[in-house]
This record gives sequence, C-alpha cells and structure tokens, in this order.
Amino acid sequence: MLTITSFEDFAQYEGKVLGTSDYVQLTQERINMFADATLDHQWIHVDTEKAKTESPFGTTIAHGYLTLSVLPHLWAQIVDVQNVQRLINYGIDKMKFGQPVLSGQSLNLTTSLQSIQNLRGAVKTEVKFSMTVKETGKKAIEGVAIFIYYFNA
Repeated sequence: MLTITSFEDFAQYEGKVLGTSDYVQLTQERINMFADATLDHQWIHVDTEKAKTESPFGTTIAHGYLTLSVLPHLWAQIVDVQNVQRLINYGIDKMKFGQPVLSGQSLNLTTSLQSIQNLRGAVKTEVKFSMTVKETGKKAIEGVAIFIYYFNA
C-alpha cells in the first residue's frame, strides 16, 4: 500500500500504476441489500429462480452501480492518503461497463495515476481504474475517477 502525505508524494506516481487491491465478492446477499438501498429490484438482480431460466447468464447479476460502489473500499487498499483536511469525489469520466458480474463472482481494482494538478491549496488527481472479474479475467468496469484532496499546510 502506498502512503501519500503531500502533492509531491502523489506527483512522483504520475503515469504509473499505483497498485491492485484484493478481491471482494459480490454475493447475492450484497446484491439484495443494494437493491433495497437503491429501490432497484429488477428481477435480473434479485429473483434467483427466474434468473435461472430467463436470464442469458443463468443466474442473477450485480447492479452496475453496485460494482462501481465498491471502488472506495478497494481504493483504500491501494493508497492511504494522509495529512488531508478533506477529500472531494469530483466525478468519473469515460466510465463504461465491460461485462456483467454474476452473483458470487469477485472483483479487484487496478489503478494508475493518469494526471495530477496542484490547484493552489487543492490537489486534483485523475485516477484511471479498472475492476476485473476474478473468475473470467475480464474487465467489469473502467473509467477515470477524479478526486480533489485538500492537504494540511
């Protein structure tokens, strides 16, 4: 895990791979809890019996946004940013879903620092990320996450 405490610490990794996380499993229980939290109970996510016969995957699949939502958990396994007053999740560019994640499959996160800017008191980072399905080796989601860090003086 990388420990970052300043703009200079971050800047040395521009254009480089930051690291890869451990895997997290997207169980049916986790999918169901996400459905409850988001009010998205589409059958392809929560109806295991119907999915067996009517889904092209033969099982339920995780919500795309559930897949995305585990990014902060996995990011924390790669980089520990310290000496920060606050962090703003500024947005995500060029995000696309590559393939569905079947219930029970696991994902990990690989990141690289695409760019970094010192904005007079704030540090804007663009982190290229991809989440890969352990069981297939294929990318489930990829994009560029933009974070703004306010380091302590």
